[in-house]
Amino acid sequence: QVQPVESGGGLVQAGGSLRLSCAASGGTFSGFAMGWFRQAPGKEREFVAAISRNGANRRYADSVKGRFTISRDNVKNTVSLQMNSLKFEDTAVYYCAAQMIAALWSAGSTPNGYDYWGQGTQVTVSS
Repeated sequence: QVQPVESGGGLVQAGGSLRLSCAASGGTFSGFAMGWFRQAPGKEREFVAAISRNGANRRYADSVKGRFTISRDNVKNTVSLQMNSLKFEDTAVYYCAAQMIAALWSAGSTPNGYDYWGQGTQVTVSS
C-alpha cells in the first residue's frame, strides 16, 4: 500500500508554468507505476500523464503532449509534473495515483487501473 500526497497547485496566468509534486509513503515506491489525472467541474476524471516503474516509459494525453513533463525519483519516492504553456482549459483538480503493476515498462492511462489516490491539488489558470 502507498499513500500519494500532492502539492504545488495554485493560480497562474495563461502561458505560465507550475510544477506539481507527489510524495508517496507507506510502500515500495518503485513497485508502482505513477499517473496524474485531472477533473474539471462537471467533467469526468481524465488521464494527463503516466510513468512506468523504471521511469523509462512515459505517456501523455494528446491535450498536454509537448507542454507537460512527468518524472519520478525512486530514491526520494516522488513523482512530478512540470506544466508549461498552461491554458485556461488546464484548470482542474489534479490527482496523483499509484498503480500496482509487475511490468517495469508499463503505465496505465485509465483511472480504473490505479489503486491508490491522493486528495488532489487545485490548478487554476486565468485567461
